[in-house]
Amino acid sequence: MSPVDAPKATAVFADGRLDTLLGKYTMYRLILLVLAALAAYSLLLNALGWLTFGIAQMLVHLVLCLGLTYVSNRGLAALFHVRPHSESSLITGLLLYFLFWPSFMPMDAAGVALACVLASASKYALAWRGRHIFNPAAAGAFVTGLTGLNIATWWAATPAMLWLLVPGVLLVLYRTRKLLMAAVFLVVATSIVSAELLQAGLTLGSALGQALAQRPLLFFVGFMLTEPLTLAPRRWQQLALAAVVGAVFAVPYNFGFIANSPELALLVGNLLAFLVGQRGGLRLRFTGARPLTPSTTEFAFEPSRPVRFVPGQYMELDLPHAKSDGKGRRRVFSLTSAPGSETVKFGVRTAEPLSAAKKVLLDLKPGDEVAATSVGGDFVLPRDPRVPVLLIAAGIGITPYLAHLASGAAQDRDVVLLLLARNPAEIAYAAELQASGARILARLADGSVPPSFITDAGNGGYLDGPALLDLVPDIADRTVYVSGSPASVASLRSAARKAGARRVHVDSFSGY
Repeated sequence: MSPVDAPKATAVFADGRLDTLLGKYTMYRLILLVLAALAAYSLLLNALGWLTFGIAQMLVHLVLCLGLTYVSNRGLAALFHVRPHSESSLITGLLLYFLFWPSFMPMDAAGVALACVLASASKYALAWRGRHIFNPAAAGAFVTGLTGLNIATWWAATPAMLWLLVPGVLLVLYRTRKLLMAAVFLVVATSIVSAELLQAGLTLGSALGQALAQRPLLFFVGFMLTEPLTLAPRRWQQLALAAVVGAVFAVPYNFGFIANSPELALLVGNLLAFLVGQRGGLRLRFTGARPLTPSTTEFAFEPSRPVRFVPGQYMELDLPHAKSDGKGRRRVFSLTSAPGSETVKFGVRTAEPLSAAKKVLLDLKPGDEVAATSVGGDFVLPRDPRVPVLLIAAGIGITPYLAHLASGAAQDRDVVLLLLARNPAEIAYAAELQASGARILARLADGSVPPSFITDAGNGGYLDGPALLDLVPDIADRTVYVSGSPASVASLRSAARKAGARRVHVDSFSGY
């Protein structure tokens, strides 16, 4: 996914505004902020008497978790000659803060310290081609439990924490688009736990309440199961994984020194995701850039090994920069090249103001390398080529469709592509679109006429249902795809529904 230049007149819906607000932060930064807020909230609860750990124990425990994960991560990064990811280490420290019981007991503190160091080490030792396999906090907690020094209690599953935990989890899941995955996990795990409690004599209401309020299901699904670098790449794989992890999480078992625990359930899920995923990061060698429009640029890279992806998916790049802009260093971009190409390409809006990540891209010289950490996404066309599609793109929201067209999608099926742009000069990939074989419409905000191979779809930024139906009368028979900024996607999805579309897929993202 890449930044989008949405028409100024596009209507802004409530969900679009929320996406735009959350889009100011990368997923890592948002999770870090939510966990930090929960940590502060836990200290407040303790001061009010709702938690009974002791404020001194909690403060020392917090400093220990954050300090050791931060320092050990930086030390290991220096040892392996890689750039440390400070946000990731702080997230791991906060997770361990909520997993282990705050205590002044020497053995307990030693166990927490070991878990912190092991969590950092797992990012390097338990990795494949530069990408860690297991959730670091879960790996550190599990191995520490085997030593007998300390056992993770997941004390975040405290009823008093729910007042902030629930909205925090919902915010993260909404931002990461993992609400359905979370629902599958919760249904499976809650059903199993509740059935066990019902057999113990509890009422249905009490069983459900205890499962959700006193078991770490919500914390687990919000901050650990959906951790990005350990997820399967496709949605159906993630849903299947959520069901499996939910069962392993909730079903009681004991095999000698190994018993069921949340951290073990997550490690099992991580391993399964690794087996079906890209299996590791890769290096991309920069080969050059070309302007697409006055405000957009295409960047081309040669991968260190073949990249496995499906047209419509994205790649996450690690773009370290000296001065942070509050959005982290990992950014995702739609792949515009066809699978099997010798190069991978991304189209990016490069008009001012430039983010730190865009400056890194623009400063690349041929031969420079960047790391790609994952490939994923489900913005893919129906498998049956007989299914007609309508592709709607706002500005450089065209990028997710380029790989489809480059792979010959319009040669095999009925494809209508509707572009929304400011003017003809802002229509990116004009040559590729002309050669694609798709029927192309364009709606230009300045009222000018599009290139001759494109059908004029009128002018103005806002497109309502009747106008869309007039442009594509058979929209009800088509599977519709919408790509653009959160505001434009919200507006265009609504217009598609009002025009009679029954199947609408969206790919919304904020600029960075």
